[in-house]
Amino acid sequence: KIKIENEINILAESRISILDKEYEVIGKIKGKDLVGLDYEPLYPYLSELISPEQKIKLENAYKVYPADFVTTTDGTGIVHTAVMYGADDFDLGTKYDLPKFHLVNEEGKFIEGAGFLAGRYVKEADEKGKPTLAVDIVNDLTERGLLLKKENHMHSYPHCWRCDTPLIYYARTSWYFRMSALREQLLSANEKINWEPEHIKEGRFGEWLDGIKDWAISRDRYWGTPLPIWQKKDGTPVVISSLADLKSKIKKSGNKYFAIRHGEAEHNVLDICANIPTDPYHLTSHGIEQVRISAQKLKDEKIDIIIASPFVRTRETAVVVAKEIGFPEDQIIIEDEIRELNWGSLDKTSFSDFITGREKYVGLGNLDVKLPDGESFQDAKNRIGEFIYALESKYQNKNILLVGHGVLLEMLDSIVHGMNQDETTNEMRAVRFSPGQLLYVDFTPLPHNANYELDFHKPYIDEVTLVDENGEVMTRTKEVMDVWFDSGAMPYAQGHALGEPVDFNPVPADYISEAIDQTRGWFYTLHAVANLTSDEPKIAYKNVICLGHILDANGQKMSKSKGNVVSPWDMFDKYGADAVRLWMYSVNQPGDSKNFDEKTLAELNSKIFTLLYNVLAFYELYRDKELELSADKIQSTNILDVWILARLNELVSHMTSKLDEFSLLEPVRAIRAFIDDLSTWYLRRSRDRLKEGEMEAKQTLYTVLKKLSVLMAPFAPFTAEDIWQKLKTERDSESVHLSDWLKADKGDNEILNAMQIIREFVNQGHMLRQKLNLPVKQPLATFFVPTEMPEAHKEILKDELNVKNVKKGNNDTSYFDQEITPELKQEGNYRELLRAVQDLRKTEGLNPSDVVSLVISVDENGKNIVETFKNDFMKTAGLKEIKMEETEGLEVKVGDLLFKIKILK
Repeated sequence: KIKIENEINILAESRISILDKEYEVIGKIKGKDLVGLDYEPLYPYLSELISPEQKIKLENAYKVYPADFVTTTDGTGIVHTAVMYGADDFDLGTKYDLPKFHLVNEEGKFIEGAGFLAGRYVKEADEKGKPTLAVDIVNDLTERGLLLKKENHMHSYPHCWRCDTPLIYYARTSWYFRMSALREQLLSANEKINWEPEHIKEGRFGEWLDGIKDWAISRDRYWGTPLPIWQKKDGTPVVISSLADLKSKIKKSGNKYFAIRHGEAEHNVLDICANIPTDPYHLTSHGIEQVRISAQKLKDEKIDIIIASPFVRTRETAVVVAKEIGFPEDQIIIEDEIRELNWGSLDKTSFSDFITGREKYVGLGNLDVKLPDGESFQDAKNRIGEFIYALESKYQNKNILLVGHGVLLEMLDSIVHGMNQDETTNEMRAVRFSPGQLLYVDFTPLPHNANYELDFHKPYIDEVTLVDENGEVMTRTKEVMDVWFDSGAMPYAQGHALGEPVDFNPVPADYISEAIDQTRGWFYTLHAVANLTSDEPKIAYKNVICLGHILDANGQKMSKSKGNVVSPWDMFDKYGADAVRLWMYSVNQPGDSKNFDEKTLAELNSKIFTLLYNVLAFYELYRDKELELSADKIQSTNILDVWILARLNELVSHMTSKLDEFSLLEPVRAIRAFIDDLSTWYLRRSRDRLKEGEMEAKQTLYTVLKKLSVLMAPFAPFTAEDIWQKLKTERDSESVHLSDWLKADKGDNEILNAMQIIREFVNQGHMLRQKLNLPVKQPLATFFVPTEMPEAHKEILKDELNVKNVKKGNNDTSYFDQEITPELKQEGNYRELLRAVQDLRKTEGLNPSDVVSLVISVDENGKNIVETFKNDFMKTAGLKEIKMEETEGLEVKVGDLLFKIKILK
């Protein structure tokens, strides 16, 4: 307790430092001792404006209550609450039954009766941004002697994430699903779902279910899925469960409707379309008899009104019916809205030809296509729909006969059932109304859109009136459903026609995928709706792949305001959609956030797609399509062929296993490793075999590339399809995406392990050469290995490490025989010269298949090198001849020798 002049103030002891006047501490009390004390409100408006049903709660207002969300970081340690404008305040108000009444309306303005605050926006400010309303409140409190101290304070509050407009936490009346009652069922059902990443199951999603909140399902929107709840006059709720239930409660006029197509007329006999009312196409005698027979069925219906189309044939039909049932002819109403379809320029053309070719105008979903210079069937449906709904409003308890054309009966059938365009066109194919045919129109006004298609959404649902069993009008609850309910109802919605009974036991989805925030969105609502419609734990999906968000290179959320947004279209254009897709898969686990850095995308593009297409390009240089037809029967014994096929089989097995678990990271990284092996090991080691046309090498590489496209199809669909189209034969599927997934054979671990050992020796040998300063281009006599190995393995080592022999030896500090004989020195010089020639070929833009002449200028020692290795030189460098003569070509320094080389194309 603090005394300042003649006033006593109460505040937290830790907040005494805020006082800037002389004060005296006159006592200390516990916070709990303040609980229950009354106080006088700063503003009395709540007491004056509160609704009658909330008034009884005023006795709980203006008292001190304990709250664990109050801090002593700022203020005095004692705060005012705003029950309707904050989550913590609302929970406190609910706990202590405080009055709940809005003093601020939905426009963010104080309501009338709130004194000088009435009609003012809560964030009112002048053109310079100065908070005028806040200033006026401070001034008012100061004038009334109620202000201890004022200070500016920066604090956070919600803003619209799209437009940055300040938002108010605003308590709303809402409908709820009591999800808290299903907590155990939801948790139990989650145990049956496979989550990828696995930790989401018990973590983010499981924790959300464990602390499940009731689901506020209603929203105030103009358009949406309406809550199917109406209230009787006494407030009793009525839930509508189906279309049939809705139709039983829709207020009806009591009218009964009948429609008859005109009898056979002369234009029917002539087989022509006729859409001019005054055309003199009269009923035939057969047509008159058709109408008379149908009219006899109406004698007991006591027809009150006959309305006919203005055409000659329909007028005559109406007269025949009137005579047959004793209806006064002079009371027949002529109405243009039920006229024949306007055939436009098809008038007087063959009707049977139109029926044969009418898919052009009424193909599935094509009801909007207009006849040439005429109208569409949708136009006809709309005018007929407007007409019958007008009759329903105009008349009550009348029996009404409509006399028209085939299009009248077709469209009435569509309108009565609320058919969409697909349903209407299917019905028009299946059902043909004959001349003189009578139709009983079981019409009930339906909620419909502008095309007279059944539509339960708001605002259409509110255009029909429902009544209770006593004929009293019922009022629909104004709210619509949370759109997430629509998403959660997807398994049920996709499995039935609109308005038809729902199968509440749909087959669960094999898998679904979305971003991690959907653990409280779509993932959750699917799970919630499944268990709301079942008394037992139930799943809507068996597997779910949960994806992390994409951030910028620094791990920040991408935002236009920050200027760190990366356009995916730019990346697609630059690297291709498949490269972006594979980056997503391979950068980390699906559920982790991904920091997007273009450099990493460029690296992936070069290490996967560039490498792969280089391999494909090399294969196409030496391609033999005849060999491809028998590639599935390949019987190669070459160690490299056997190994790469074993690696492919290993890849199939690994990817299949991981994909069966819905794991994505491991298969894509395995593809990347395989492509590296294919390019940098198999193809590099097999180039000469392919150039020389070795059948087994070509068939092996063909098989690998083709099967690799199948494995890549789920991850890089465009690349996979491109490679498949380049390689497929007439016996293959049209698309890689129509081919079967591969099946793994029994693995050959022996060859895989052996090649791994060889490659480790190669790596060790290269590192040792570097350490000993022995360039690879310099041949050496011997490389020693600590174990015996087959000759084929030795050949790979000899070629890779540029040695003449591979022998078993001690595992000491050097595996190499380092003595360089004159012969080895000469061979090293030759290899350096060969590399220079190969580089010159590339500079000259030659293809590997181009055969050229080479001119060399060098001394006798140099000539000796060329002559010694001439055969290998010409074969390897693609030469048809070597001329030893003076030239001003490219200078090449090889050891102590100077060569000048020139290529003649």
